[in-house]
Amino acid sequence: MSAVIEAHGLIKSYPYEGDAVRALRGVDLTVTAGESVAVVGPSGCGKSTLLNVLAGIDPPDAGRVILLGEELGEMREAARSRLRLERVGFVFQRFHLLAVLTARENVLLPLAEAGMGRRERADRADELLEFVGLSHRARHRPPQLSGGEQQRVAIARALANRPEVILADEPTGELDSRTGGAVLDLFARLRDQGVTLLCVSHDPAVAAGADRVVEMADGRIVGQTERGSR
Repeated sequence: MSAVIEAHGLIKSYPYEGDAVRALRGVDLTVTAGESVAVVGPSGCGKSTLLNVLAGIDPPDAGRVILLGEELGEMREAARSRLRLERVGFVFQRFHLLAVLTARENVLLPLAEAGMGRRERADRADELLEFVGLSHRARHRPPQLSGGEQQRVAIARALANRPEVILADEPTGELDSRTGGAVLDLFARLRDQGVTLLCVSHDPAVAAGADRVVEMADGRIVGQTERGSR
């Protein structure tokens, strides 16, 4: 299968109290089309930093990222943003929904940014809310939704422009086991539809549903396990 994510020799540091924290220390990773990969490890091991670098949100200090055939380091920021908007869905741990907008309006936002027509936008938003089981909550704003419902709205928003890749940062980290299970069921449905999934998490349930588990420690990949679930 073709690679949709390639990372070569990624190094990333952050300044901290006059020193530097080395978040990534030479990471190499390849994810193929249709694969579901879970990156696991303790807090502070570099999981979220890796996800942000792979998405082109943060540039590496050294190394290369090729995302969907595009070398991110050779692209302007506007082009990277367009790539994320049109071909990549990003699911944040803390949802990042706009509190003043309804669930439906939050899902409509990326569709409008992509220039989709009004009627098509409306139909797509309704389709996605039905997919995540929240048609009946379309007019509710985030403060009126449970944590699990907010995460499902965030997933619907990430799916708005039919991405080829979903990147998820601790997608069940703010949820109890029951609502987290509902979110993982959605990811399983996406995997069955051929969407490539890369999740970083400390949740064993996320790893249990993945095709491959990548273990990180101290900014490095220290092990990989093929689960053979496909």
